[in-house]
Amino acid sequence: MHQRTDRAVRTEPGEGPAAPAAGRRRWWPGLLPTPTGTPFTFGYLLVLVATSLFMEYADPGTVSAVLHGSSTDVAHLGERPLLVLVASALWVVGGLASPYVLGFALVLTALERRIGGWRTAGVFLLGHVVATLATEIPVGLSVVAGRLPESSLHRLDYGISFGLMASVGALAGLLTPLPRIGVLGAVGAMVVRDLVELGSPLTDWGHLLALLLGVACWPLLRRAVARRGAGGFGAGALGRGTGGRGGLGGDAVLRGVVPSVRAPRGTRPPATERDPRRASR
Repeated sequence: MHQRTDRAVRTEPGEGPAAPAAGRRRWWPGLLPTPTGTPFTFGYLLVLVATSLFMEYADPGTVSAVLHGSSTDVAHLGERPLLVLVASALWVVGGLASPYVLGFALVLTALERRIGGWRTAGVFLLGHVVATLATEIPVGLSVVAGRLPESSLHRLDYGISFGLMASVGALAGLLTPLPRIGVLGAVGAMVVRDLVELGSPLTDWGHLLALLLGVACWPLLRRAVARRGAGGFGAGALGRGTGGRGGLGGDAVLRGVVPSVRAPRGTRPPATERDPRRASR
């Protein structure tokens, strides 16, 4: 029986060093968004680049007025909630120099290649909206109860961090156990550190909530990917996401993602007929 390998073409003697370079050329572009492979992430990233350039080069007074008008504080949420919930997600705190820009590009690209643009947008929106409301509504209630001054109704609150945290939590659920533990451990440690330091309690609690919202999406997203990829994260499922244009492909995409859903009992082939690569798992 012919045994598949992870090399598409057998190289001639002396051509060995060229193969790894070709593999890298296929692998690295899959980490970044493209107009056809990940249209939601690509388009959103262009918007963030544009607004970041506006923050950098526009008149400071104009920038301050626009940012305050986009803030999801209690006062603005009470007056025009839909407008500010959308507008606040169009800005990055710190502009292009912020690590959130790189995190956004990598995390949402990986998520969109697995679950598609609409579901990725849904996860991001869920984290952004729910975490924002969950942190601002208690402020309004505290002001009404007299525990906070009325100035708390007006504060600068904008950015993509809540949506990004939800996307990180959702993506972790699509990884195999070891990478999943690594991602959640690293991000969780950062969130806990911020909570202990009490630098910005509302934002820090919002980050934790958004991360947990992403984790709560695991069952739905796994079922969606199983349908999208005909039973799991095979090369075909992610190959369609990249469109075959330099994205993750072949056996490389099988490492670090959830294995295929098991077949019903009694329908699996004997061990001798299974793929040799799976027999050692």
